[in-house]
Amino acid sequence: MSQFEDHFSQQSVDYAVYRPRYPAGLFAYLASLAPNRRLAWDCGTGNGQAAIDLAGHFEQVVATDASADQIAHAFAHERIEYRVGAAEQTDLEPNSVDLVTVAIAVHWFDLPRFYTTVRRVSVPNGILAVWTYYLPVIEPVVDAIVYQYYREVLAGFWPERWQYVDERYQTLPFPFPEMKTPAFEIQTEWNLDQLVGFLSSWSASQRFREARGQHPLSAIWPALTRSWGSPDQIRLIRWPLYLRVGLADQSEANQNG
Repeated sequence: MSQFEDHFSQQSVDYAVYRPRYPAGLFAYLASLAPNRRLAWDCGTGNGQAAIDLAGHFEQVVATDASADQIAHAFAHERIEYRVGAAEQTDLEPNSVDLVTVAIAVHWFDLPRFYTTVRRVSVPNGILAVWTYYLPVIEPVVDAIVYQYYREVLAGFWPERWQYVDERYQTLPFPFPEMKTPAFEIQTEWNLDQLVGFLSSWSASQRFREARGQHPLSAIWPALTRSWGSPDQIRLIRWPLYLRVGLADQSEANQNG
């Protein structure tokens, strides 16, 4: 397999297919923190990956995304209401939301406006949880090739705000009383085709392809296929989660924080 064949360039479809599921324990933990389990708002829901698990813990989930195309590919569930809309403005009622979640999306938002909205819609002692993951952990030789792809091949194609992901959300402005959280990680088992679909679904991969007229994975394909072995070989893939959780306090002190 010395030449890469591009079968992975329809991003919104790929996003739904090639995104790993978050651990069930994450949602059980977040639900345990919420003052009630009536309403959760999953903001920047994408294809509803987080919303579908929240629906197992809350009576109702409102899941919003600015992309109508992402919403069109979202997972259906009787307790999830999908809406197309910006994170910074919502028609959710004031003091109505027990838990606000943002999975790998908050770095795109206008943070001061979004945080003001969170305070407005949250019930007293309501919870805001945001998280991201970074690069997959597979085995050292494969990890080094994926890192080269991320850092060198795609250099210049990541938007400026991606720095928050690079820094594992540790520098993300988060003006809420914060909680110490347990460690969580995603685990899945993929073959080479599934890993390639995941890498292709990155926004920087799409930007590279649009600008250069070829798929960026071509640059690492020989090394990646040699290190992986048989394309059908299944490997364990892990992503540690980087989680920030806070009380969505509506006091004047915190609004000015």
